[in-house]
Amino acid sequence: MKVALQFIAMGLVWGASFLFMKVGLEGVSFGQVVWARLVFGAVTLAVIAIITRSRLPREPIVWLHFLVVAITYCVIPYLLFAWAEQYVSSSLASIYNAVTPITTAILVTAAFRVERLNRDQVLGVLIGVLGVVIVVGPWQIAALSGSVWGQLACLGAVTCYGFSFGYIRRFISHRAMPATTIAVMNIGVAAAIMVVLTPVIAWGPITFSWPVLLSLLALGALGTGVVYIWNMNVLRAWGPTATSGVTYVTPVVGVALGILVLGETLSWNEPVGAVVVLAGILLTQQRVRLFTRRQAELVDEPA
Repeated sequence: MKVALQFIAMGLVWGASFLFMKVGLEGVSFGQVVWARLVFGAVTLAVIAIITRSRLPREPIVWLHFLVVAITYCVIPYLLFAWAEQYVSSSLASIYNAVTPITTAILVTAAFRVERLNRDQVLGVLIGVLGVVIVVGPWQIAALSGSVWGQLACLGAVTCYGFSFGYIRRFISHRAMPATTIAVMNIGVAAAIMVVLTPVIAWGPITFSWPVLLSLLALGALGTGVVYIWNMNVLRAWGPTATSGVTYVTPVVGVALGILVLGETLSWNEPVGAVVVLAGILLTQQRVRLFTRRQAELVDEPA
């Protein structure tokens, strides 16, 4: 029950993160959004680690693994999503985030071999890809506009997430480290990278307002701080494919907030594509079965 509640809370906070990014972009650059997100998140997690007396790992190889995760799970996808939201709505970005279970299923199988896909899951991946095509709406693309590049950036971000879920499962989640330590290492290393890159990525004029400041604080302390502890707990308990199913919740929250708070609108193909992606996710995560259930029934039938 505790893990399930953390899963739901994780979806709610991450769903709101797309709104926080959009509001933050009204006062700072996309690089500054990511800088604030990671630094605020790292500070929050450091405080939690001190209170809980969590210890950092000592093995150099573990630090190397976390460097890979920090880059592929935080720095690159955060930058891609923040950059993308300059050209696409927060609602659409949250819909693209829902593709994460599809990219996760592909990469944990093909790249890391920590899970194997049955026929239902393969069909789910194919349906999910079809849903992405519908969301993109290639029949509407006349040129490589900012919106198209923004959508491609979102797809790049969720591909990074899929890679990272598999990498964490393969090299990190089995280690005897508490979730707080894993979260501190993940976000802390990513924050350090962003601090080093400050002159290149996060240097520029800032226009602060209370909505911008509060959005950045929420994006960092909640969306990149506390939630990552929950994420590690769920990942260890349920595995990468099931954990990536948090994106059932995030697009609903993201779209609702985008429409209610920011007055955003969606083209018909975007929610339709999202539904198709959801159908693919249901098959990929075996919430719905077509082939495997029938196979089990045939095995169980008496001769």
